[in-house]
Amino acid sequence: MAVLNPELLAILACPVCEERPPLEQCGDYLVCYTCRRAYPIRDDIPALLEEEAIPLDEVNLPPEEEAR
Repeated sequence: MAVLNPELLAILACPVCEERPPLEQCGDYLVCYTCRRAYPIRDDIPALLEEEAIPLDEVNLPPEEEAR
């Protein structure tokens, strides 16, 4: 599982949503629950491009996160 610096995670926001909601780390993804997209984290670097986003229902999240 990727581990992002908490200070970095605190300033990251969804690049697609106009209201720029914060992203939450769920395993190897940064998740936006507003637009239901997951952005992969590869080699501890978040891929925050719209083209890289995966629909949230296509991602295997930890069980405690799936309920959202």
